[in-house]
Amino acid sequence: MLSRFDRYLLSQLLMLFGFFSLVLVAVYWVNRAVSLFDRLIGDGQTALVFLELTALTLPNVIRMVLPVAAFAASAYVTNRLSTESELVVMQATGFSAYRLARPVLVFGLVAAAMMAVLVHVLVPASRVALDARQAAIAENVTARFLRAGEFQFPADGVTFYIREITETGELRDIFLSDGRSGESRTSYTAKRALLARAPSGPKLVLFDGMAQTVALDDLRLAVTRFENFTYDLGAVLSPSALGIQNEASLSTAALLRAGPEEQALTGRSRAILLYEGHNRLAQPFLATVAALIGFAALMVGAFSRFGLWKQLLGGSLGLVMVQMVANSAETLGVRDERLWPLVWAGPVVGALLTLFLLWLSQRPHGLFRRRGRAA
Repeated sequence: MLSRFDRYLLSQLLMLFGFFSLVLVAVYWVNRAVSLFDRLIGDGQTALVFLELTALTLPNVIRMVLPVAAFAASAYVTNRLSTESELVVMQATGFSAYRLARPVLVFGLVAAAMMAVLVHVLVPASRVALDARQAAIAENVTARFLRAGEFQFPADGVTFYIREITETGELRDIFLSDGRSGESRTSYTAKRALLARAPSGPKLVLFDGMAQTVALDDLRLAVTRFENFTYDLGAVLSPSALGIQNEASLSTAALLRAGPEEQALTGRSRAILLYEGHNRLAQPFLATVAALIGFAALMVGAFSRFGLWKQLLGGSLGLVMVQMVANSAETLGVRDERLWPLVWAGPVVGALLTLFLLWLSQRPHGLFRRRGRAA
């Protein structure tokens, strides 16, 4: 059961947490939305499509800013309570730093629960919807390049020409040159063609044609005649949207399974999939340790009329160190499937740092305390 002071502190933390989350999400969203807006408008998409895509990216944006918002809320509330001497009064009644950290721990677990919902449910679901929407947009962009009587250059190294498009949508007299490999160039000619939709993107089905492949090193020519041939036109325009599935769109259970089917679907190794799956279990606790570090860092040192900027700077550096440990662990963990326990390196280091700071705050002469008269 939480005491009245615990509930009071928890309410302050949650209120500031919501405020900082809203501000950080808005800043990050605007930064991402500017580039997305320019790209979509340049492709001829409407503002409604822009709003739809940005809405689908919001769960991932919120996931990224929640630990920082938890740290900012914890540090701000602790600084205010220290400035107004509320923490001094509670410590005078016998509350230790560990006891004062109890509502902060509850707040961190609430933030972790929010992140768990995001990483296990909302982010994968939004990624699936985003991939499907981007594939549909790519098909529309592909259709815009189908203009009769004009040479089109949909991608570097690709030239496309259609002499005529009938009322039924059939393409007549097609020329397609593909030199993206850099080692050879293949030219396709066909009397007629159809644009067909497929789960992996739009396909160009050529009939009664010929493929001529020229090796650029020795200029050898290989000629192949075909009755029908399928060319992946959608991959030319948007290979990232229409290629293999991203592991972020898989469920946590599928990532933890990391079987041959999941590896073939994503094109990723078992080590990467396992690490991503276990990382979803450990990642929410980064918000917990971020909140605790923000509180514990400001508890170190005596009151000063110059503020707690030293403690705040130290807490920020501690949070950066935890993130650096997490990034280094990821670099190692994705190389070997047996190293997936490294996903807990960041939360464990953060918890140890919190315990050290709380222990330091209990000492008569802390890291930032003066041995003589307080500032």
